[in-house]
Amino acid sequence: MNTILIIANLLVLFTFIIHTFGGDQNLREIEPDAESPNRLRIFWTMGRGAFHIVSIDFLFATIGLALINFTDFFEEPALLLNLLALYFLGYGIAFLTSLSISSKFPNIYLKMWQWLLMFVIAGLIFWGNS
Repeated sequence: MNTILIIANLLVLFTFIIHTFGGDQNLREIEPDAESPNRLRIFWTMGRGAFHIVSIDFLFATIGLALINFTDFFEEPALLLNLLALYFLGYGIAFLTSLSISSKFPNIYLKMWQWLLMFVIAGLIFWGNS
């Protein structure tokens, strides 16, 4: 058993749970009223849908890592781990880029720390695959 990959697996699982349920609760707090223009409701609904596409990404990454950690399901787990590490690195870069091009507020990079979480997960997977 690879402890580093198991830690990465648990971190992705917790990320999935918090993202899916906590994140959706936060999104519901900013849902436009029924009387709001359709345009705003459409944009909010598209954002919520995209948000939960990421939830499914976290779920599938959790399942993939669990299969690698606890079974011999994949013939080339090292290749898949490299892809997962790049995947989470890409998520981190995309989130950090979004913060850098968005309107700033105090401590934006600390309050919106998800970019760092993605880099940590990518690093753990890469390290565990070494």
